[in-house]
Amino acid sequence: MHHVFVPASAGAAIPIQCVTAATWSDVRSRLEPHACAFADSAGFEPRPGRHLFLPDPQGAFARVLFGVDAPRQPAPDRFIAGKLPGLLPPGIYRLVDAPDPRLSALAFALGSYRFDQYRKSEDRQVRLALPDGVDGDDLARMIDGVLLARDLINTPANDMGPAELEAAVRRVADRHGASVRSVIGEKLMGENFPLIHAVGRAAAATPRLIDMTWGEPRAPKVTLIGKGVCFDSGGLDIKPESAMLLMKKDMGGAATVLALAQMIMARGLDVRLRVLIPAVENAIAGNAFRPRDVYRARNGLTVEVGNTDAEGRLVLADALALADEEGPEFLVCMGTLTGAARVALGPDLPPFYTHDDTLAQAVARHAAAENDPVWRLPLWGPYDSMLESKVADLNNVATGGFAGSIICALFLNRFVAAAKAFVHFDIYAWTPTAKSGRPEGGECQAARALYALLCDRYGG
Repeated sequence: MHHVFVPASAGAAIPIQCVTAATWSDVRSRLEPHACAFADSAGFEPRPGRHLFLPDPQGAFARVLFGVDAPRQPAPDRFIAGKLPGLLPPGIYRLVDAPDPRLSALAFALGSYRFDQYRKSEDRQVRLALPDGVDGDDLARMIDGVLLARDLINTPANDMGPAELEAAVRRVADRHGASVRSVIGEKLMGENFPLIHAVGRAAAATPRLIDMTWGEPRAPKVTLIGKGVCFDSGGLDIKPESAMLLMKKDMGGAATVLALAQMIMARGLDVRLRVLIPAVENAIAGNAFRPRDVYRARNGLTVEVGNTDAEGRLVLADALALADEEGPEFLVCMGTLTGAARVALGPDLPPFYTHDDTLAQAVARHAAAENDPVWRLPLWGPYDSMLESKVADLNNVATGGFAGSIICALFLNRFVAAAKAFVHFDIYAWTPTAKSGRPEGGECQAARALYALLCDRYGG
């Protein structure tokens, strides 16, 4: 059980009475006269996010009124309980009449997160009695995964380069009995990972491909691939200052698949899990890869570099080709890849791509149930011609400025042929403005939805 939670049987937990405009009259009628008078004199209104501390007859803190969204109103904030840890004084609390007790408890825990690696953040000892009927162990698995990803993404690049990312993978592997193999530096060329080598070779931090495996070899093969660009200058097509400021988060795909892998291993799903993370820094030096360079990818396709700032898809291409060689049953690719995805859908709603309609419906269903939003965009075949090159099999960018996220997905799709099911997520991995249960900073997107989907398929 996560440390934010205490057993439901824990002693005198202070009730947090959830109220809506529709239920406030009934709740008010059941309050003690002094509490009702206090609420009236304070002018409490049951608007979402509003709260009021109510005293007992002796003036001591006795309960909390907390406004929540009505379940059927348009676009309810299902994580609104994530606001509570920042509002409450130390103590043990319990939710009363929460619209979704499991999601409310999850939001409460995720809203308790603070990134305190570089400055001390006081643990305010705000705890929640686990609601009845909620599986605290499974909730803890999801929470621990999300917090792992947030910590990795929030860590600056001077402390989270390719070697440190590998160390993080090894810590998770050691905890769950997984094995890790890493192909580093010039060995990338010897083992046929030319695109990973090309992108990462100019950095002082040595590029690598991290390969973690876990589970019974005969179990269904589930492979997760995450973009591990630990800092992205843009390369010779250098980014402007404003675009470079958040590039410590460009390994958000790697952090997210590692979080998902931790959830899977902690649950003990009946899968043969493989996690592939191409970990590089896209830097500038005399040996940096250049616009119009041509490289032969692992699967034999020749790729012309139209832009060195489209490096994420290059390192993912070699990893996808490796994964595809064993024909996994389920192949997931994640990366912080295109600004176009943010223009189309904003920071909170990552697009995903798959040719498998049944899989797409399952992803959408579990994403909705877990309040882990994603949105399907098409692998639009007619746009494939935009990747044409006059000197190579394909370019890494389109000739025009249209459909950037779709073009990236189509590029990656060229490196998958044998996988039974393939889904790609173009995530942002960052919350630019704090929201309920989602503090500003690194964010783990789509992992909880995928975890629920995999539990449904392989949970037994």
